[in-house]
Amino acid sequence: MQTVKLNQKDIDRFTMEDVKDLALRLEQDDYSNPFEALTDWHLLRAIAFRRRDLVEPYLYLLDIETYDES
Repeated sequence: MQTVKLNQKDIDRFTMEDVKDLALRLEQDDYSNPFEALTDWHLLRAIAFRRRDLVEPYLYLLDIETYDES
């Protein structure tokens, strides 16, 4: 199994178009195996942590919920 490792510079290189293409793949969910989808999901999540502005329109794909711990 191949592991994708990204560093900050890799994430900084993503453009709105790159994120749009990634989100489109996730929306279509037409992967040959579930691990490919999981890899894309983790990539989108990593981008969201560093470049939330790029991922904002696609946050629903990450299914991240905020929790009130008070």
